[in-house]
Amino acid sequence: MSDILLIVRREFNERVRKKSFIFTTLLMPLLLLALMAAPALIMEYAHGERKRIAVVDESGLVARSLESDGELLFEPTDLTLDRAREELSECFGVLFVGRDVLADPDAVRLYADGAASVGLERNIESQIARILEAEKLKAYRIDDLPAILEAVKTTVRLHTFRNDAAETGAAFSSTVASVAGFVLGIMLYMFLLMYGMMVMHAVIEEKQSRVLEVLVSSVRPFDLMLGKILGIAAVAVVQVSLWGLLAVAARVAVVPSVLPSELEAVLASLDAAWLVRIFGCMLAYVVGGCLFYSAMFAAVGSSVDSVQDAQQLQTPITVPIILSFLLMMAVMNDPDSSLAFWCSLVPFTSPVVMMARIPYDVPWWQVALSLAILYASFVGMVWFAAKIYRVGIFMYGKKPTLRELIRWIRYR
Repeated sequence: MSDILLIVRREFNERVRKKSFIFTTLLMPLLLLALMAAPALIMEYAHGERKRIAVVDESGLVARSLESDGELLFEPTDLTLDRAREELSECFGVLFVGRDVLADPDAVRLYADGAASVGLERNIESQIARILEAEKLKAYRIDDLPAILEAVKTTVRLHTFRNDAAETGAAFSSTVASVAGFVLGIMLYMFLLMYGMMVMHAVIEEKQSRVLEVLVSSVRPFDLMLGKILGIAAVAVVQVSLWGLLAVAARVAVVPSVLPSELEAVLASLDAAWLVRIFGCMLAYVVGGCLFYSAMFAAVGSSVDSVQDAQQLQTPITVPIILSFLLMMAVMNDPDSSLAFWCSLVPFTSPVVMMARIPYDVPWWQVALSLAILYASFVGMVWFAAKIYRVGIFMYGKKPTLRELIRWIRYR
């Protein structure tokens, strides 16, 4: 145990004292925020120049009601369709509306000089559909019809309460749970890959420098691998804890002055116990997931001589991590489904999938069972990985096959 603790301390100190650890700790939250904001920013600035659309309206119903916006500029014209296509070459396209468009809504065509985007087509279709619907309603001769339609328009905001929660508890917000589940799942996905790769690269570097041959003369290979895994897992715990402190500081000092009042009210309504539960489960699954996958990455690192040789062997390890991310997207649509339940128990997918479910107030017994299976699987995985590790650290010049790895496991 003293040897393992020495290795844990050495691995922990070596990584925490690096500048890269400090930069990662400070920049990773900003990177996550950027990833969340990127789709909205891309959609905001993805529009090109405003496109001019000449409108040839034989029905006389549509052109006068089309509304220009930042994407499209509609310009009605009295030219015929053929002349408009010939003479109005400076326009992006010509929109033709047939004479009997009310009876035949498909009598609408767009002649464009370039590729028309799906958004542009949907914009034109929705506007023309709205105009034709309004024209058809006029046939019923109802006075003040627009005012009546506006008066009967109703918006319903559903407040959901859990039957298994206190009656005085706050309403459950599926939006907050979805956002929290997505962010937590992404973080676990990144943690598993990042710290697993860190263990693998550390083993490969020490094997290349022949440091491992010196170390195993005074410590067992199993103790060496376990200490390395536990040391890097401790780094993950420190990093998650620092992020939690940064999140609290940002919540108190920054968020109130940045977020709209509506979002600020939603965050203010969050239960402190709920936040503590999220953070506690985050730590538990970060440690368990990193321990479980790091054991496999350590076995891969001990089996090869370079990072390039590790690409093929690490594929069976990275595939479950990627699969867990894809399953997370499906599970969030129904957090209580059978798929969600079983994927939360399988140790290869449980860290990511369960963290995406926990914001939906998953029963405690499911979380406890998932963690018990995850940590028990880690013990078994360390036993298997150690058998590969003790043989692989002395192998040089040849990349082992899967059959050879299985034979290493059988060695006594």
